[in-house]
Amino acid sequence: MLLGLVTLLQDSLLRPKADTVAGGVSQIASSEQTLRLWDLLMKGGVLMIPLGILSVIAVFAFVERFLTISKAGKLEDNFMPMIRDHISSGNIAAARSLSKNTNSPIARMIDKGIQRIGKPIDSIEKSMENVGKLEIYKMEKNLVILSIIAGIAPMFGFLGTIAGMIQTFYNISLTSDITLGTIAGGIYVKMVTSASGLIIGLVAFIGYSFLNAQIDKVINKMEGASSEFIDILQEPTR
Repeated sequence: MLLGLVTLLQDSLLRPKADTVAGGVSQIASSEQTLRLWDLLMKGGVLMIPLGILSVIAVFAFVERFLTISKAGKLEDNFMPMIRDHISSGNIAAARSLSKNTNSPIARMIDKGIQRIGKPIDSIEKSMENVGKLEIYKMEKNLVILSIIAGIAPMFGFLGTIAGMIQTFYNISLTSDITLGTIAGGIYVKMVTSASGLIIGLVAFIGYSFLNAQIDKVINKMEGASSEFIDILQEPTR
């Protein structure tokens, strides 16, 4: 009889605790499920607007420059051999027509060299170098946008976090509510801007570095083509 009462008492005491634990777990799971990325970004504040604009600009600038630089680096493998054959045979008009009808920075640089045939080698090299610099400038155009975004996006993010912390502590000073939940709840939301700014800045910097590497590859091709063209001019005409 006494043993039965003890067992009944244990069941009545332990059941609410188990229910309470289960309820707490389900509540945490529910809160985690309702924490969506878009909702979290929206809680970042008004500074998420310029950060969003910067991200769109960065993506547009990267795609536009990538397509332009990729196109600039493409050149038919037989372009320089055909230029060599035309110049070696004395058919300057055919060489000029080939370079003029080829849409490439290398072709435009070679075309300038063909136009200067008959002048001193130094003069030809100088003319081709000037065209090369102009073509490099065209490839680097708007690339500075990614560099600027890589620098200012994290600053916008930190500014949003600082502003959020100021607002949080100001609210605490008014309500005298210094509980951990109040402080953490205000700070973690405002740190969304810092995380967003760092991610945007990092992606912009990676894109900037990648495009610079692609430009360097095109420059190496241009230098190689220029040297080969000068060698062609110094070969005896057939």
